[in-house]
Amino acid sequence: MGIDLVFKIAAVGIIVAVLDQVLHRSGRDDIAMITSLAGLVIVLFMIVEQISRLFNTIKSTFGL
Repeated sequence: MGIDLVFKIAAVGIIVAVLDQVLHRSGRDDIAMITSLAGLVIVLFMIVEQISRLFNTIKSTFGL
C-alpha cells in the first residue's frame, strides 16, 4: 500500500464533497445522495484489493 492510494481516496472525497455541495445548493438532494453513494462505492472498489491482501497476510501469519 502506497501513499498514492491515500491521495486517490482523498481526491475522490474532495470531488464528491464539491459535487454534493453544488447539488444541495441547486436543490437536487436526491442526485446529491446518489453521488455520495457512488463515491463510496468507487472508494470501496479501490481498497478491496488491499483488504484481500490483509486477509491473506493474517491467514498466512496464523497458519489458517
